[in-house]
Amino acid sequence: MKTESELRARYNDNTRGVYFIGTTPPKLDTSLEDVELIADKLVDRIKDIAIDGLIVYDIQNEDSRTSVPRPFPFKSTHDPRHYSALLNKKTSRPVITYKSVGQTDASSFDQWLNEAWHEYGVKELVLVGSPSIKNQVKLPLADAYKTTVNNENNFFIGGVTIAERHAKKGNEHERLIEKHEQGCNFFISQAIYNPQETIDILTRYAIECQKRSLKPQRIILTFSPCGSDKTLNFIEWLGVSVPEATSLRILNASNPLHESIRICCNSLNQILDAVVSYNLPLGLNIESLTNRKEEINGSILLYKLLRSTMDTYLAKHELEMLKAQSD
Repeated sequence: MKTESELRARYNDNTRGVYFIGTTPPKLDTSLEDVELIADKLVDRIKDIAIDGLIVYDIQNEDSRTSVPRPFPFKSTHDPRHYSALLNKKTSRPVITYKSVGQTDASSFDQWLNEAWHEYGVKELVLVGSPSIKNQVKLPLADAYKTTVNNENNFFIGGVTIAERHAKKGNEHERLIEKHEQGCNFFISQAIYNPQETIDILTRYAIECQKRSLKPQRIILTFSPCGSDKTLNFIEWLGVSVPEATSLRILNASNPLHESIRICCNSLNQILDAVVSYNLPLGLNIESLTNRKEEINGSILLYKLLRSTMDTYLAKHELEMLKAQSD
């Protein structure tokens, strides 16, 4: 009998947000003892903030996606399942684990899933396809969803949503609906530095769901602080859209990190102003893209600010809906 994941059981209330801290596993050359210490430092940083869970990424090289050199050298990491299990144990919170599926076959992936569930206690997944059509893909993303749905264990499955892809192709809302039909029950965005592109996809998705009488799935918005030109280069290398004026504001500020936090706060306000009336179930994921202490601490501050903003917007909207019902 398939048991239900903790995350799915807890967060069905669409009137509230769900809130995560995103992180990456330590580099593969880190000793297991030091992995424990790194996990302890993260847990200590987040001990005084209320989170619904954590997100652990599966870091890939992605050099086939662009000809631009990678700003930070790629290094393999420890198994995300191991780090997820460690954080789950230390925080008692659900941990969403990313998995890049393109370079494995269906049988091996099914085995990976069984190990994830039974050996690591991983029950919440975000599956990611190949970063580039240039790569030889052994397991298409649609087949990975199918394998996960058919697995003996009842995974809570998520996918990614990319506003930049919608800006280019105009069909990301259709991809979200298709992914839900394939088994996805939530989506996590890339880091947001272009709020209008995010507003466009959220609005299009909400209206399309209304047209088709579909229940929209939860979308978790990702924000990441930026404290240096090198971090900004990395954000752009990852494919995140950063308007020129935004780049200039950050790079020419007396304190780039604080300026980026201000920009992220303004971006969320713009997004919520535009889409809160559509009753989309939303969430936040705050990440630090580097291991710089300043930016990690900045991500904790950003989390506090953005969570407060989203909680306030959603509470006001709920109050307005109650007033409308009583009139």
